[in-house]
Amino acid sequence: QVQLVESGGGSVQPGDSLRLSCAASGLTFSSYDMGWFRQPPGQDRTFVAIINKRGDNTYYADSVKGRFTISRDNAKNTVNLQMNDLKPDDTAVYYCAGRANGMAWGEGEYDYWGQGTRVTVSS
Repeated sequence: QVQLVESGGGSVQPGDSLRLSCAASGLTFSSYDMGWFRQPPGQDRTFVAIINKRGDNTYYADSVKGRFTISRDNAKNTVNLQMNDLKPDDTAVYYCAGRANGMAWGEGEYDYWGQGTRVTVSS
């Protein structure tokens, strides 16, 4: 049974940082490209970042480029999202997702999803 479990969310002030983690089990983690998506209140879920199987190729949504960094540790079966200089518009539930067949940006193209972790940025 595949499980992706996110952690690290919370309530912070603008300009603060958070580090989200996603622990994977039940799959050969190094065979999956991993992505982070987010769903702001009342809005659709959108792409945030993706990292390839080896961890040497990444892509980011324009809205987070330069502030967020995705990384992975295949030995620990984890993927992380370091979020710096957080803004109120970053408020959302953040999800990690895994895809076996190449990097993709559409949520419908992912095989497995976590349950999400909530991030609230407010002064």
